[in-house]
Amino acid sequence: MTITITSLGGAGTVTGSKHLLDFGSGRLLIDCGLFQGTKALRELNWQALPIDPRTVDGVVLTHAHLDHTGYLPRLVKNGFRGPIYATPSTIDVAKLILLDSAFLQEKDAELANRYGYSRHKPALPLYGKHDAQQTFELFQPVDFHRPKAIARGAELLFRRAGHILGAATAEIRVGERVIVFSGDVGRFNDPVLPDPEPVPAADCLVVESTYGNRTHDVVDAAAALGAVVERTVQRGGTVVIPAFAVGRAQSLLYHLWSLREAGRLGLVPIFVDSPMAINATDLLCRHQDDHKLTGDACAATCNIATYVRDAESSKKLSRNGMPKVIISASGMATGGRVLHHIKAFGGDPANTVLFSGFQAVGTRGRALVEGEREVRIHGESIRIRAEVADLPALSAHADANELLRWMGGLRQPPSRTIIVHGEPDAAAALQSRVERELGWPCVIPEQGQRITVE
Repeated sequence: MTITITSLGGAGTVTGSKHLLDFGSGRLLIDCGLFQGTKALRELNWQALPIDPRTVDGVVLTHAHLDHTGYLPRLVKNGFRGPIYATPSTIDVAKLILLDSAFLQEKDAELANRYGYSRHKPALPLYGKHDAQQTFELFQPVDFHRPKAIARGAELLFRRAGHILGAATAEIRVGERVIVFSGDVGRFNDPVLPDPEPVPAADCLVVESTYGNRTHDVVDAAAALGAVVERTVQRGGTVVIPAFAVGRAQSLLYHLWSLREAGRLGLVPIFVDSPMAINATDLLCRHQDDHKLTGDACAATCNIATYVRDAESSKKLSRNGMPKVIISASGMATGGRVLHHIKAFGGDPANTVLFSGFQAVGTRGRALVEGEREVRIHGESIRIRAEVADLPALSAHADANELLRWMGGLRQPPSRTIIVHGEPDAAAALQSRVERELGWPCVIPEQGQRITVE
């Protein structure tokens, strides 16, 4: 039986993950994400896939982030009706993310039609809430460590990846061959999420390379966060943290709670201004088995913040000049309520804009982290005089050393290692290290390139 893997996304970029696994008469899609970042990448979401969605037997999700799930409603809109396999907590989180994405797609189309700034007449959403709801009907939960028979004789096994709530590596057994997809690999020794579990064997390994060319500083993440907050508050300023609503927001709350338990931060108020982050934080305590926190610690973590649920309260928060911490989406400052806070607080040197996760090329977050001090928000040029801080130690992605550590768990080298989900420099750096330190031959696919599993 010939087995091939084709990257329809997530090749040469960290977004749009879609990896097509063809085997005999079977066809699976591993992850089904949206492209994000530059306009050229975002426009890829509107291009038809090179395959008919109706020919896909099933989709396997490694985790719920938009760059791994956000294309699902479009796939369903275009005819896909197969099962979507994911861990139970990934399903719950994905429902939040996809409904939010559908709402934004419809809102963008509405505004484009109202103000006439689209060349399409009328402008249409990529998908809508109805498509998201249809997608939910196809979800099939698969527990960790329990093999599941799926499409056309294939077998699926999820292991914990430690990236966000419910994140998994996906082992797919086809006959005698074992193909493993890393998804996004999390951090070792994270205080909230479990360590990435080792994979004992794989004939073919498809591995991410987000931080393939970097190593995180060996620092106490909570202490580093506390230092930023305390020096900002001493200046009389506000800390605005663009944070991914799922994963980062909850980890930040835990670190802030642990700092306060240690007698730091004083009485500085903490706000979470993101409806999706609020809902995702609720899920943290509902899925107690998927993280390290005790029930009491989880409840205390969730209770440390004031939750801002409506737009009017968010506007009042932007007008509030008292020192505080605001955690708000989106994590790369590409949209959402955090843009209003950056506009409100970014011009004052007393304040801080703090980034706590990966910033993709073409995003405002990437521009600010790299030193740009003027960004466009809502059609205006905004001069940033606030401190801009970047704490990669808070990232949920394994760095290059941690990726090598996770891959080193295999008892013998895979016959084929495919490096995806990384910008070109990161993927090339990881390839070099894997070949030099592990002695494994690697390939970095181009978008649409078909690779045969040997």
